[in-house]
Amino acid sequence: MRIRRMRFDIWLCLLLAYLVGTGASKLAQLAVDATYDSYVEEHTVAAGDVGGVAGDDVFRAQSIDDLLSHDTFTVVSPGIEYRNRGAGYYGNWYMQALTLPSGELVAAVYNLDSVQIEDSYYTGEATLPVGRVVFEDLSENETFMHQIEYKEPLSRHDFYVDMMGSGGKLSQEDYGQPVVLTVQLVVTLLFFPIFHALGATFGIFPYFFPPKKKQESEWD
Repeated sequence: MRIRRMRFDIWLCLLLAYLVGTGASKLAQLAVDATYDSYVEEHTVAAGDVGGVAGDDVFRAQSIDDLLSHDTFTVVSPGIEYRNRGAGYYGNWYMQALTLPSGELVAAVYNLDSVQIEDSYYTGEATLPVGRVVFEDLSENETFMHQIEYKEPLSRHDFYVDMMGSGGKLSQEDYGQPVVLTVQLVVTLLFFPIFHALGATFGIFPYFFPPKKKQESEWD
């Protein structure tokens, strides 16, 4: 069995490019961290707004009829049942199957920052964020329907409950990770050929593509 080893010049240039990329990613992280506070502010929902904390004055819906007859509402769910009945990705949302007190099941998306837990997380009551009905044909997304209905079917497919609003904050790490990783990858890939070309120019490394020799003039 023949073992192929990567040439030393390639390893060295990759290492140097990686170090530069890591330095660039650190700078990118600082830049991203500087914008995180404004991001959090934009995605913090005021109490009483859709996706915000539901106060005592917010209507407690019991059934689908209640959802459809009120502009905004909340639902009180036992324990963690609101997150334990099936879920799936619908566009950019991760929706859950929400069991209403009536026993009816509807799709809902939550701003988990605004869920109020009373007593035990598992056995107490969870007052969900302020919600509203959004009419949309969920059945057009077959993959989503298979995911969210893997336990039992939804009672309605023509709407979902928006309890997210403008909320849904990412953690500081998750917020910056895509940008930081992209910067590190791009800079590493950019500097690898630069380092190798410099080494080849000074005769330290062999060329990947040897330069063409100039043809001698017939007058020389």
